[in-house]
Amino acid sequence: MERVSVLCLSLLLCSLSGAEIIEEREISPESVNVPQPGPSDLHAVLREMSAKLAENRLMIQQLQTLNQEQAAKLKQLEKQSSHMDSQQQVQTAALHRIEAWSNVTETQVQTLRRDRAVGQVAFSASLLASGSGHTGPFNTHTTLVFRGVVSNIGNAYNPHTGIFTAPVRGAYHFEFYFVAYGGSHSSAVGLVKNGEHIFIAGQHQTNGWGTSANGVTLLLEAGDVVFLRLWQGYVIYDDESHHSTFSGHLLFPCETLLLMFN
Repeated sequence: MERVSVLCLSLLLCSLSGAEIIEEREISPESVNVPQPGPSDLHAVLREMSAKLAENRLMIQQLQTLNQEQAAKLKQLEKQSSHMDSQQQVQTAALHRIEAWSNVTETQVQTLRRDRAVGQVAFSASLLASGSGHTGPFNTHTTLVFRGVVSNIGNAYNPHTGIFTAPVRGAYHFEFYFVAYGGSHSSAVGLVKNGEHIFIAGQHQTNGWGTSANGVTLLLEAGDVVFLRLWQGYVIYDDESHHSTFSGHLLFPCETLLLMFN
């Protein structure tokens, strides 16, 4: 019985040892047969990579073409935008010119309305309002004050100072007449603009009556003054018949002509 047990144990050990040997042989690298790639497989891989490379090149060319088209469109859009900016600048400049012209026209219209409102300017006055007699002589040039006002349209003439003040820029016409009477009296009267002597009229009379006159058309600015001045050492005569007179009137405002020709 004891022998039988030993025999069985021996057989079991032998079987286990054989199994380990078989397992070692199965997992040994030498026992594994791995197939190695051949030349045909490498050619196939290369062909596949070449095809992929060709596809990528084609895609790159397509992208480059698309990029060029986009760049061309962008350039065209920039050109159109620049052209539109130029047109806008031209339109803006034209609008500014129209606005400037409109402002000038409005100014001229207002000036014309103002001139029409004050454009009726005319006056006439005699040296004396009443009585008779000589004025002068004086030791210096003296402004003559014509007090016998017949008309003073626009109130540009001041009968207290003898000075005419232009209300608007324009062309004005003035006339003055005076008389020398009796004895050895002489008369000399000058027309003055802003202190500047313009014209003079003179008369020397030894007996009886003597008259003299003069006239002038002046371009005056608004605010310019005109008056008559008796020369130093001379006289002027007037009476109820009003021989010695001073008259003036506005011919036309100059702004009106500017509006007509623009």
